[in-house]
Amino acid sequence: MRTSKDRRERPEQIDPHRARHMSLETRQILTEDGIASVLVNDSESPLAWLARRKGRDGRSLIAPHQFIAGEKLRADFTRANMAPRVTASWTAPTGGRPRGSGLSPGETTDVMLASRQRVGHALDACGPEFAGILIDVCCFLRGLEDVERERNWPARSAKVVLQLGLDRLARHYGFAGEAKGGPAKLRTWLAEGVAFEV
Repeated sequence: MRTSKDRRERPEQIDPHRARHMSLETRQILTEDGIASVLVNDSESPLAWLARRKGRDGRSLIAPHQFIAGEKLRADFTRANMAPRVTASWTAPTGGRPRGSGLSPGETTDVMLASRQRVGHALDACGPEFAGILIDVCCFLRGLEDVERERNWPARSAKVVLQLGLDRLARHYGFAGEAKGGPAKLRTWLAEGVAFEV
């Protein structure tokens, strides 16, 4: 008989038939206990699909810095617990609160609050014209065709708008498509009139 500890140490095996329809990759992530190896299904994320897919020019449909920015937004969105509940929660009593009111301030953690602030700042930096598509594709994992159909956009236009939004998001996070360097200015805390000598 396996205990709950045994279940935590040995991950459950994925059904081989189901695994054929997934794009499984092992990734290293940073947790509170250190670095952990996790099994990730890359086919669930539209961004991962766009990063793997090549265009006519042989380059990926989204650049690596765009992919990293989108995944960072998704990680903050997930940590912030901002996704709507799909099922009922039978574990927590309502405590007199109306249904669907979400977590009370006492139930939110500092990590959740900080993540919500980061998501808010990132979306504010991208502007209202790009915030919607970034939330739909990066956080809710909606396909580009679904976004185009819902918004009555022309075919293949969501990809262009998403690329522009990801560029703004990457700029907000400080990610760049190429490294640009130059001589850095030396900053010092000296009194006025005092010269710095090397």
